[in-house]
Amino acid sequence: MNAIIISALMGVVMMFSGVWIKRETTIQYIAIGGFILLIAANVLQYNGVDLFHVNTRGMLDIRSFDLVFNTIITGCCLIYMLLSAADIGRLTKDQSDFFALIFFICSGIYIVVSFISLLMLFLGIEIISIPLYILAAGDKNSLKSNEAGLKYFLMGAFSTGLMLLGIAFLYGSMGSFNIQLMDPVLQTTPTALIAKTWAQPGMLLILASMAFKVSAAPFHFWTPDVYDGSPTVFTSFMATIVKAAVFIAFMRLFHNLFGSLYINWKPVMAAIIALTLLFGNITAVFQQSVKRMLAYSSIAQAGFMLFAVMIMHEKAYQAILLYTAAYCLATTGIFAILLRMKDYTFEGFNGLARKDPLLAGTAAVFLLSLAGIPLTAGFFAKYYVLAAAVQNGVYLWLIILAVLCAVVSVYYYFRVIQAMYFKTGNPETLPVSRSLRLTLILTTALVILLGILPNLVTAWA
Repeated sequence: MNAIIISALMGVVMMFSGVWIKRETTIQYIAIGGFILLIAANVLQYNGVDLFHVNTRGMLDIRSFDLVFNTIITGCCLIYMLLSAADIGRLTKDQSDFFALIFFICSGIYIVVSFISLLMLFLGIEIISIPLYILAAGDKNSLKSNEAGLKYFLMGAFSTGLMLLGIAFLYGSMGSFNIQLMDPVLQTTPTALIAKTWAQPGMLLILASMAFKVSAAPFHFWTPDVYDGSPTVFTSFMATIVKAAVFIAFMRLFHNLFGSLYINWKPVMAAIIALTLLFGNITAVFQQSVKRMLAYSSIAQAGFMLFAVMIMHEKAYQAILLYTAAYCLATTGIFAILLRMKDYTFEGFNGLARKDPLLAGTAAVFLLSLAGIPLTAGFFAKYYVLAAAVQNGVYLWLIILAVLCAVVSVYYYFRVIQAMYFKTGNPETLPVSRSLRLTLILTTALVILLGILPNLVTAWA
């Protein structure tokens, strides 16, 4: 409860800071300090120190794994703020409002990571989603941004309807919203057959809704347009931190509640993973904009993360922790560099290595990690996911497909590296502050460190 309450309070603080404080950098420092406070709150609760004693009446169950994940995702939020806070300030004079929305989203993230009641899952998802609609339309002077916000809102409302209908089916079949009470009904009661019959359509509806939230095929069509139209500084947040948190909720729901129905949803999940990997990677190959390429690649990365949902084994939790850290760090870093570029096409990166070796070098490491090249965090992230899939007996053809798609991804990530190092040009870039350079170096060091010592993360699981 420490992080849930503190993040909500920080959201309120940020709202009022815009009224009381006129200096932009001070507001940014308060936001950065808020995430440091959230990391401390999670670490304290992990060590048994509860700052707030709240009776959740069996609606939340905060486990050690949840606190570890919260700490990692909050650390990624801190990196995001260090890299992007100044860019949010340049986007609008009302930056404190956007910082408040980000803290409210974090509060929703902490809820969906620890829910037991389906009502809390729904509430957490909506606390995350509604501020995201505002962030997507954050650039009021851009028609593309307004269109992205409207499209995200309409599609999000549709997916929420699917989730509510699925929850209604589950409640009707088992008479409870508590996933710990519902699972025994599916396994041992005399009416288990009837409960399973009515639970299956509810399960499929919730599966479709959650697949939308993580931009998995065939529910991914909103993703390229929304990510491309949204302000780049918020696309980074939407594509990484938010997506990773929803995967934990996905795993918690399907492992704890639908574990006894595994044989029913395993083929469906396999089909979704295959479609997500194929569509994300193949479509990314043909993009001419780096930002849009990253949007499609985020769909492909979701395909790998879906393996953790499909794997009914403790190894899945190790894999998702490492994948979250690797994916969030690398993607946040590459988007921070993209924000320094005036031209988002591949040609806009031509000759960047000569003009700014630091930007090019850090960008290369982030792209290598996303491609899964050894000595970067992305390599072990993909390795742990696929190794756990092999141990759990996931379809062999699906694992082979994932490996082939990883090979395809090397092509479009290396296009950027090729442009930076092997083509001539004079790319237009925005000024890069010393603090941003130091943060990029730190992020790059973390990506390499996790590529050498992945047990720094996986041991916590």
